[in-house]
Amino acid sequence: MCKICNRVFVLECHLTTHASSHAEKGTYSCDVCKRIFAKKGRLKSHLIVHSKEKPYSCKICDKGFAKKASLKSHLLTHTKEKPYVCDVCNKAFSSRGYLKLHKHSHTGEKPYMCEICKKKFARKFVLQVHLRIHTKEKPYTCEICSKTFINKPALNVHLPIHKNEKPCVCNLCNKSFKTLQSLERHLSFHAERKASKT
Repeated sequence: MCKICNRVFVLECHLTTHASSHAEKGTYSCDVCKRIFAKKGRLKSHLIVHSKEKPYSCKICDKGFAKKASLKSHLLTHTKEKPYVCDVCNKAFSSRGYLKLHKHSHTGEKPYMCEICKKKFARKFVLQVHLRIHTKEKPYTCEICSKTFINKPALNVHLPIHKNEKPCVCNLCNKSFKTLQSLERHLSFHAERKASKT
């Protein structure tokens, strides 16, 4: 996804080509994500995001953040303060980003478009999930039968079919288990018993 205009591309080479179209708006480009900055100092502070360095930490819970602004937003979760108020319905939010997302519900605006099928979405993460339809990515795996799913709700719909099912059977004693992890723990018990006998 383009960090400047939020256009989404399936291939990274297309994103790289597209990123150059923003070059006239700035002169400093991030080598990692291709985001472009007008000032060298802004690029330098941005690079912390990619380094996994988290120099700003919360004094209440010790959680670390790459950006000072992220820490500032996080602190509001402890105070329960919600300074960003919707001018349409007066609903309050702890961050400007959440307020911006909420405003799409009033305007019907869908600024995130799929480059493949041109379908539009109000939220970036919904577009990212949608893209899995095109990429065939299924990152959610059932621990019982190893079937994969496009999103967590699809996995949750699937799980009840295993309610009383125990498909993982021990080949040493025929005891059955709901998950592979349970069977593996059980098999290690057999291995420990065998080792103690020798």
